[in-house]
Amino acid sequence: MPKLLSGILGNYTELSVEELTKQYGTYLMPEEKITTGFKLVRDTFIVTDQRIILFDHQGVTGKKTRVVSIDLDSIYEVSMETAGMGFDDSEMTIHYITSPYFKANNVDTATYKFEFGKKFNIQPFYVAMQTIAVENRRKINS
Repeated sequence: MPKLLSGILGNYTELSVEELTKQYGTYLMPEEKITTGFKLVRDTFIVTDQRIILFDHQGVTGKKTRVVSIDLDSIYEVSMETAGMGFDDSEMTIHYITSPYFKANNVDTATYKFEFGKKFNIQPFYVAMQTIAVENRRKINS
């Protein structure tokens, strides 16, 4: 029941790599490996060694699915807000480049915000994403 309640409130819960591979393995590229993943009531996101895959199940039955990938190499900034008092949740926002050429004069960017429940320890996930962002900025600006 707590997992359902947190899902209704818009919070992700962590799933095992085995469960994610069984359910979403067909979306993986050859040699791609799942490192972690989280589920909302119907939506899921998976972090692999190459990208973040967002699954947005739509419609009444949830059979219609929108799948979006964010390359880990495109992430250039990450921000985090920890849970406060009351009903506040932890949030992490990633900023990423959507242009095919990262060093172009006019680079297109986007953001995506993840919300986690109060009890979820967001710091390790933030550190992992921030480490990727710092490495990417070094590569892009070198």
